[in-house]
Amino acid sequence: MSDTPTVLFVCVHNAGRSQMAAGYLRELGGGRVEVLSAGSAPKDEINPVAVQAMAEEGIDIAGNAPKVLTTEAVRESDVVITMGCGDACPIFPGKRYEDWELDDPAGQGIDAVRPIRDEIRRRIEVLLGELLPEAARA
Repeated sequence: MSDTPTVLFVCVHNAGRSQMAAGYLRELGGGRVEVLSAGSAPKDEINPVAVQAMAEEGIDIAGNAPKVLTTEAVRESDVVITMGCGDACPIFPGKRYEDWELDDPAGQGIDAVRPIRDEIRRRIEVLLGELLPEAARA
């Protein structure tokens, strides 16, 4: 892993879970982690309820756009975190893979999306402690 680890978040539509996770990691990582996100079948726009949920945390993901998952994105990442995309993600030796089982916020109201958002934040904080152990001790 390089001095600046690269993390790729992948979900099916790249419109909710992976976008919230990327938003948290960018914010909480403070530029010490390169953040990518993609989807195996990306939507045309970010889920507006995910945007609202993150705005409540002071994180703006409204300007993001769903991106299609590419082999290159996986290849350049140190850590690949999937969220319900099954076998769509290519596997490369030597990479760290995790699958986060999280409810899909698609079609759900803000009251259902907040707990998903909060669980993503908890997992991002754990991930940061593993990727940047010196920051966790500071």
